[in-house]
Amino acid sequence: MSYHMQKCGMLTAVALGAAVMLLSFTRPAGAEDLVNTGYFGDIAIKGYDPVAYFTENQAVEGSEDYSYRWLGATWHFSSAENRDLFKSDPSRYAPQYGGYCADGVSFGTVTTNIDPKAWRIIDGKLYLSYDPGAAEGMEKNPTKVTDSKKHWSEVQQTLISEKMHTVWQQPATK
Repeated sequence: MSYHMQKCGMLTAVALGAAVMLLSFTRPAGAEDLVNTGYFGDIAIKGYDPVAYFTENQAVEGSEDYSYRWLGATWHFSSAENRDLFKSDPSRYAPQYGGYCADGVSFGTVTTNIDPKAWRIIDGKLYLSYDPGAAEGMEKNPTKVTDSKKHWSEVQQTLISEKMHTVWQQPATK
């Protein structure tokens, strides 16, 4: 075996060992960490107030002045009152599927690009979609909600895999 092959084999073994060690010390990204913040930044649901969907029955832009960190994302609210309502019971107001497109989830796919104005509250739960037609479809076709619940675990695995891949691709910091 050539010196070059031995060196490559040794480097591969060291890299694999380091990866296994790193994974054993880090908590894998879980479903609770899966909040749609779009392609850039860490703002949930494009800065819209999740509470306003319930209290005002409309999509309302939030403000940095009333923000709250939850599940690794920053959530914006239109008022301190809405922020405090969210803080007291985030699961009640947060969109289903971490704010990913519920219509996409119903097909077992990930659609990151949502339109905060394309939404429905169905059985007390907030569902966001990529466009108004998809939101209307969620409401008119109850099997979409059932299908999205059925496919969510596989979509979560896809998102976790993508998140882990992104972490591995980031350059090391000093």
